[in-house]
Amino acid sequence: MTENRYSLNINQIQKFLPHRAPFLLVDRILEIHPVGDLSAPPPQAQVGTRVIGLKSVSFNEPYFQGHFPNFAIMPGVLIIETMAQVASFSTYPAMEKDLDRLAKTFQCILAGVDGARFRKPVVPGDLLRIQTEVVRCRGKLWVFQCSASVEGKTVAEVELIANMIANSNLSEERG
Repeated sequence: MTENRYSLNINQIQKFLPHRAPFLLVDRILEIHPVGDLSAPPPQAQVGTRVIGLKSVSFNEPYFQGHFPNFAIMPGVLIIETMAQVASFSTYPAMEKDLDRLAKTFQCILAGVDGARFRKPVVPGDLLRIQTEVVRCRGKLWVFQCSASVEGKTVAEVELIANMIANSNLSEERG
């Protein structure tokens, strides 16, 4: 395992992720631990890469107006989306040298959600800590094992499958 040299603030996150408010759900990337040769083409060198990110859950989030008015809890689908956004940073170390160009040329599209479990509600004021690890890669499909915790207690777990595709292939994928 290599030493962590990746701690990304919101400005750096926005250079990498295409999401914007209210759908940018990652506030900070605390750590990225790449494995293998970063000059080797992904995905072969990325299995085992771990990422840790944070989401500050605020009562001002727009979804709390309706989910639920008298018992505000973060929707599970948004916890999963937060995990997916954090997981996409597994490719960051390999792209870092040419980030401006490369971040615009690919998309990480969620292709599957397996074994989702929600252990405790996530409520306003919580600091959601997301941990992800690349567990398998096969061509353009990547599989991530993800967990979310609040104050050291697991609140959600899931296995995510993502399709890493070039933007030029997006229209082909839809058609």
